[in-house]
Amino acid sequence: MRQYLFSTGIVTAFLGGVGLLRSMRDDAPFTWRTALAWLSWGITLALAIGAIVDTRRASQGQIIPNDSPVHGKEKKLFKRRVSA
Repeated sequence: MRQYLFSTGIVTAFLGGVGLLRSMRDDAPFTWRTALAWLSWGITLALAIGAIVDTRRASQGQIIPNDSPVHGKEKKLFKRRVSA
């Protein structure tokens, strides 16, 4: 579980969210740029979680979509899990 929680995608998304929260502390108005920054952060978080889900499914031997970042590495991930 630790390998999933501390993946670079999740850490990056978390730090990006912290930066956005810090920028909201000032009395700056909420503009369309701020809305786009939050939208971008949400997309980044969703992609990071999706990559974690795909990695877990591939390591369990399940089929993953072709557009996944771990597509083509399923056998390697499954072999690593079986040997551990």
